[in-house]
Amino acid sequence: VVNGFAPLVHGKCAVTSLSAEGFGRTSVKEKPKNDSTKSEPHSVPSDAANTCGMSAADAKKALIDLIPRMTGKDEEYRAVESYVNLLEEKYVPVQTIDFLNLAMAGEWQLLFSTNLTGRPSRKLRLRELIQKVESDGFNGSLTNMAQWDLAEDEEVFDCTGIFNVKCSYQINQGARMIVDLNDHEIRPAKGSKIPSDVPGLVGLLHRAFPKEMFDPSGHAFDTTYLDADLRVVRLTGPHHEGVRNIFMRKGSFEINPASD
Repeated sequence: VVNGFAPLVHGKCAVTSLSAEGFGRTSVKEKPKNDSTKSEPHSVPSDAANTCGMSAADAKKALIDLIPRMTGKDEEYRAVESYVNLLEEKYVPVQTIDFLNLAMAGEWQLLFSTNLTGRPSRKLRLRELIQKVESDGFNGSLTNMAQWDLAEDEEVFDCTGIFNVKCSYQINQGARMIVDLNDHEIRPAKGSKIPSDVPGLVGLLHRAFPKEMFDPSGHAFDTTYLDADLRVVRLTGPHHEGVRNIFMRKGSFEINPASD
């Protein structure tokens, strides 16, 4: 189904979060198995996947509340699937290229990807992943930017900088973006120690990135939901068909993972 989620396979979906191991599942403590008296205030209700009667605004709120608190349970992924499907079902696409460009332009922080399958190294820490969209009519540029810290000795993060994946795009129908990879760029921060193995760093970044954001060549991005501060993108292509990326406009929400 074009507007539906591809089947979610446990272990092949992940939530992006601040992690010493790169973008991995958000670290949230689960209720001890031998303690049936304490409640889980942020757990997913058993009927979370049932969105019957839910408005788009309610689904959006539930989605934004759930993602930072996910612990990797199947019901959480099913809930994300249901919320996003409802948003896509109720979404009315932007009718003109000018309004589409106005809505898309800016910096978007990745909240969730269904395509994080790598095993990041403990040497690498990604502090955030931002997608910057700059539009010009039916063309534009798309840059995936990650702030990285590297501990070559696996103890001290003394190398830091920015990694950019620079792409260009064309819109050929509706809101479909045909994306081409232009370049990868590593920029050490001022005063940072320079990594001794730059190709090795690129390899670590490749493992930590959603693959479709590291190299989107040969794929199209369909904007299946877009408002002032939330954006859902569905991929079409030979390697990542049906993959979803969920973005929030940078700075529009305060994301608070569950505390201890």
